[in-house]
Amino acid sequence: MSTTKPNGIEIGIYSLADIGPDPLTGKTISPKQRMDEIVKAAKLADEAGLDVFGVGEHHRLDYAVSSPAVVLSAIAQATKNIKLTSATSVLSTLDPVRLYEDFATLDLISDGRAEILAGRGAFIESFPLFGYSTNDYNELFDEHMDLLLKLNKNEIVSWNGNIRSPLKKAEISPRPMQKQLPIWIGVGGTPESAERAGRLGVGMALAILGGDPIRFKPLVDIYRQAGLQAGHSPDQLSVGVNGHCYIARTSEEAKEEFYPYYSNYWSYVNRQRGMGTRMSRQDFEQMASPETALFVGSPEQIMKKILRQHELYGHSRFLAQVDVGGLPFEKVAKNIELLATEVVPMLKKAMSQSI
Repeated sequence: MSTTKPNGIEIGIYSLADIGPDPLTGKTISPKQRMDEIVKAAKLADEAGLDVFGVGEHHRLDYAVSSPAVVLSAIAQATKNIKLTSATSVLSTLDPVRLYEDFATLDLISDGRAEILAGRGAFIESFPLFGYSTNDYNELFDEHMDLLLKLNKNEIVSWNGNIRSPLKKAEISPRPMQKQLPIWIGVGGTPESAERAGRLGVGMALAILGGDPIRFKPLVDIYRQAGLQAGHSPDQLSVGVNGHCYIARTSEEAKEEFYPYYSNYWSYVNRQRGMGTRMSRQDFEQMASPETALFVGSPEQIMKKILRQHELYGHSRFLAQVDVGGLPFEKVAKNIELLATEVVPMLKKAMSQSI
């Protein structure tokens, strides 16, 4: 079993598998190399004792992973203890039965380590790709989530919706090794999403990429209040934080090393969204300052940022995205090492002293 969990907080990493050019060399790695490096990163995280590894879903040529369950199944064979989650599964355009059965299969392959993080995704390419209309954006998510939760609880399911075809005494196979798969909803910043996650009694994973963490506190309060009002126990209402992260020996070293890659990342993400903005060094310095939610700095500074967020949210999971912007794998590996061997022990010590 993993030993990194400091007083109830699981620490892990995730990848969205973006394939961007290295801004220092101008070279872009192949999808094959990106895939190999994701599996290697998961193996390193497992060996270092981290708790969770996640892989996100995209349907674009500048991302390498369109099927997290397939990639996580390969990772399951290369790891022993680390939990394996999607980050995110685009639930609006995935058939819930197929999604559930894929992750139930992953759960059997991995000896009970599978989880689903369902979200809407950052792009809309999957809608035309799978024959859905963006006009049904909200209804699709609500309907698919309703069905996914029923599939998780029952071996035989009868169900009716407005968009997906109905099920009548359908056998849902295979069943996972766990009694039920842990299911989370990814929340970007809307009170409605936080309320839904609480009402349904699933975990809420907050994507916090910048700004003052205090502005997300109302979402956590809405989530917990909605969950309790719906009759869910406090233990059932788990909060996770996902964010970009880069660690080096000193904060100045971290900022100096990471700026070219982070600026590069936002440059091509903004181009994908039809925006032409570039991140200046001044903007980056402001984003990475000690009071913000961007995890860039020394191990001690990263620990302090996680600790501050824990004081605000009482969250039980922190996942760091450590491979953005064309970052070379040796730097990704170093981040995994520093997170596991320096940040986690410091966090564990700080939290034990605050009890």
